[in-house]
Amino acid sequence: MISGFFLFNLGGDLLISRLFRSDLRRGIPDAFRAHVLPTADTAVPIVTLGSTSFLWVREEDVYLVAVTRCNANAALVFEFLYRFQSIWRASFRAPLCEETVKKNFALVYELLDEIVDFGYPQNSEMNALKMYTANDDMRLDDGFRGDDLFWSISPPSHQQQAQQQQHQVSWRRPDVRYRKNECYVDVIETMHVLLSSEGTLLRSVVDGQVMMRAYLSGMPECSVGLSTDIGIDTSPRPSASTPPTTSAVKLSDCSFHPCVQLDSLERDRSIHFVPLDGDFELMRYRATDHIQLPLEVRATVEEVRDQRVVYTVHVRATLEPHLHANQVTVRIPTPRNTARARCSAQTGRAKFEVEEHAIVWRLPKVPGRSEHVLHAEATLVPSAQLAQPWRRPPIDVHFSVLMFVASGFSIRYLKVTEKSQYRSVKWVRYVTRAAGSYQVRI
Repeated sequence: MISGFFLFNLGGDLLISRLFRSDLRRGIPDAFRAHVLPTADTAVPIVTLGSTSFLWVREEDVYLVAVTRCNANAALVFEFLYRFQSIWRASFRAPLCEETVKKNFALVYELLDEIVDFGYPQNSEMNALKMYTANDDMRLDDGFRGDDLFWSISPPSHQQQAQQQQHQVSWRRPDVRYRKNECYVDVIETMHVLLSSEGTLLRSVVDGQVMMRAYLSGMPECSVGLSTDIGIDTSPRPSASTPPTTSAVKLSDCSFHPCVQLDSLERDRSIHFVPLDGDFELMRYRATDHIQLPLEVRATVEEVRDQRVVYTVHVRATLEPHLHANQVTVRIPTPRNTARARCSAQTGRAKFEVEEHAIVWRLPKVPGRSEHVLHAEATLVPSAQLAQPWRRPPIDVHFSVLMFVASGFSIRYLKVTEKSQYRSVKWVRYVTRAAGSYQVRI
């Protein structure tokens, strides 16, 4: 797997060097500096020199380099490099840069020793690193506070470390205590929709996330029941031989956090897990079938003799009456030679934005089963610089809807059990949003 890990600055100076195996020569950093570094910003991030492969990523003024001499999984090596970056950002609340590395080099070695074992990444959960990483001699920047570091707390006792090993749950400490036990789940869906000028649906994709915020004492076990009519495909790309499901809700590209146990997923559509302490992504999925559109946008555009463009835009909410879309923004493109535009909207405010070459119609709230109309007229000025006719870019729609999911995904129940049998506050919230990816051709 990984034979060595190095940190270089932009000038090629070696900041950190850690060898995990004995198959690397001492001159390996010089080889990277001479043959790879001059073209590192333009070349692909993988270079093989003889039997040695260099894989690297850059952040700020530092190159993170992993070296291997075997046929290693490149995706796994890059995942390790990016994971190391995220651990550093979470601990220091700042990007990985040369200055922080020099002032905290001992911490870098501690992290590498805990994360990597004989070249194999073993443990990258920050909650587990809290237990074993404690450097009292760290030199911190003046802008950093000690409480900003997740290991700035007092080092855990040997008893706590033994309890952690006994539970075999690397992502959670067993001695977590809260005065009020709370568990919140957010189902967040982002819509990617393209409609024709006649209102025909051309493309509809929903990317979903199930985010969890757990402030629970002890070592709880959570159970989440998904809707029974969900068809789940956990393969990255369904093959042609995969039989089609008859479920009302079809999910693809599903991935779960490593803490999730999937034994009962196929049986009763439930998952069980010991949650991380704090915020984390429990599940990610994608849906392409049976997508419900919360808003329908229809536009009529008429060009009059290269002098004016007349718009009529209808926005209709297909939501139930008790739901509403929040912060709706409709961006209607205008020709680049538009001098001014007059707008008349029944609801909200419409304004011509010169810098964006668009009429921006903002509606703070659109109730379900309601329809709103905008009339606008753009006045054009003759321009010899416009060699090509106006191509009519699509209308962009931004919005968010609470307690609504476009894919039909739902959670039946959320249970928390712990040996002390305490009561916890639980909440499930649904959010559907679109930001720059909900478009209507005109």
